[in-house]
Amino acid sequence: MLQKLPSEVYKMTIFWFLVFSAHLATASSVVEVQDKDPRQKKEGMQLKLYHVKGLESSLTSTSPFSFSDMIKKDEERVRSLHSILANKEGVSNSATTASSDKLKGPNLLTTPLKSGLSIGSGNYYVKIGLGTPAKYFSMIVDTGSSLSWLQCQPCLIYCHEQVDPIFTPSTSKTYKRFPCSSPQCSSLKASTLNAPSCSNATGACVYKASYGDNSFSNGYLSQDFLTLSPSEGSSAFIYGCGQDNQGLFGRAAGIIGLANDKLSMLAQLSKKYGNAFSYCLPTSFSQPNSSLSGSLSIGTSSLTSLPYKFTPLLKNPKIPSLYFLGLTTITVAGKPIEVSASSYNVPTIIDSGTVITRLPEAIYNALQESFVKIMSKKYAQAPGFSILDTCFRGSVKGMATVPEIQLVFRGGAALALQAHNSLIEIEKGLTCLALAPTANPISIIGNYQQQTFMVAYDVANSKIGFAAGGCK
Repeated sequence: MLQKLPSEVYKMTIFWFLVFSAHLATASSVVEVQDKDPRQKKEGMQLKLYHVKGLESSLTSTSPFSFSDMIKKDEERVRSLHSILANKEGVSNSATTASSDKLKGPNLLTTPLKSGLSIGSGNYYVKIGLGTPAKYFSMIVDTGSSLSWLQCQPCLIYCHEQVDPIFTPSTSKTYKRFPCSSPQCSSLKASTLNAPSCSNATGACVYKASYGDNSFSNGYLSQDFLTLSPSEGSSAFIYGCGQDNQGLFGRAAGIIGLANDKLSMLAQLSKKYGNAFSYCLPTSFSQPNSSLSGSLSIGTSSLTSLPYKFTPLLKNPKIPSLYFLGLTTITVAGKPIEVSASSYNVPTIIDSGTVITRLPEAIYNALQESFVKIMSKKYAQAPGFSILDTCFRGSVKGMATVPEIQLVFRGGAALALQAHNSLIEIEKGLTCLALAPTANPISIIGNYQQQTFMVAYDVANSKIGFAAGGCK
């Protein structure tokens, strides 16, 4: 179907598919829960995940961003992560300071995960309920974010367009703001890397959340009743009630943070469901007739559903909330690439918000050489596109001989990349290797390489697991 689109439209559509084709909902306001056995509630729930092609066209975004624009934003996120790891200043945005000044007056839960293309975002989103009575909102899921937030009335400074009505706190019987003196307010610096402010008029705590692509949200640190299914909720969910929200959030209401931090949704739900979660990011790129479904599960029960192979979860004191792994080997067609073992000794992050996997130049060059050596025997090489410098003539569907790339981690866990994980068709007849080099000493495992795998985050036991064929 995509091959019939004009070249520029095709590029834009493919890229939006790429950016998180990573970090959820039905089209209606009711969340579908796979919870047929009441006993399962003590062990958790599972919600379905869908790709954008299964979404209603009435939600389709009219975003003007092009493929090149989104590659640029992906690069900005990578630079931001490296900046923090290099002990440089994190993301700084003068607008966040200005808007903040104006504001001063052991169970398992699974939720449907959908591509955010329909709401103008490259990420997947979940439909959650907030307040009493509950109102439902489309929220982007991000493993690289700690604080969850959504846009709130009266939008003192700015709220972008979203597919759902903007949340009005005054209509909720259970809504409250945290005062500046609260311990929750003091936790914001560690969660957002920005110091909180205080409203002189009300004494309310003001958060500032900024992102690697210069997007940001400012507002009041708040608490309300969270509804994740008709039968499951949390009475004390801490989040940001955004009054100034600007950037690449598309038409989503906000962000759900699943990072390893005490203010993240994961930490807040861990007492009830267990300190673990898993997901499968679906793709229809090479499976046009697939059901396009995947899932996000919160709870320790999700760790036993598949034969995972685990690798230790590593800690980095510079960004303790992110998920680090130990990359030890990369093979192409079963043979290790020719690179020194020491080349792998760089911080490696697995991140739902980065699209294309980044590798240090020495590793990438060795991988590229091995990959091209095999591919060029059957497919003509073509000029590169932006950061994707290894391209071939032909379509992914028509490429019968594609060498498997394996990313091997400590303990033997691996991502065995098939064609739909390693190649992306930029336009009709032009297919590129979906990995890129970086001059920085950092590796980032992007969401494109994670698609169709079940990825399990056993935070309680400090390990991450992979299992093939996770999307059903």
